[in-house]
Amino acid sequence: MSPERIALLTSLRRARDHIDREFAEPLDVPTMAARVFMSPAHFSRQFTLAYGESPYEYLMTRRVERAMQLLRAGATVTDACIAVGCTSLGSFSSRFSDLTGEPPSTYARRDHDAVSAMPSRLAHTVTRPRRDRASRPA
Repeated sequence: MSPERIALLTSLRRARDHIDREFAEPLDVPTMAARVFMSPAHFSRQFTLAYGESPYEYLMTRRVERAMQLLRAGATVTDACIAVGCTSLGSFSSRFSDLTGEPPSTYARRDHDAVSAMPSRLAHTVTRPRRDRASRPA
């Protein structure tokens, strides 16, 4: 692997780590791209090539993942929406449903005792939202 490719992947990893840490803050592609000294279009293309989803899709997946944790802990849908940095309850609910296959209110009412009994790393893996509905458990 060339030194340029390593530098690019290092920059993309820094951007992804920033999303992981600051997912509840207002983030957009131009801001994320500027942090790693790339144009928004180039950043978005390279991020998608490296991680299989656009920066915005990754951010929303991270937000939904955190919202799922909050809903399992008893938060309301509105509180979870606001806590993860979403400003529109409708858009949040729509994205949540797209990723999980059910609305957040339905998810919140469901029994989550099995997840709370799992080790945290396993729970993270099992409950991670996926776009591929075929790989999602029934």
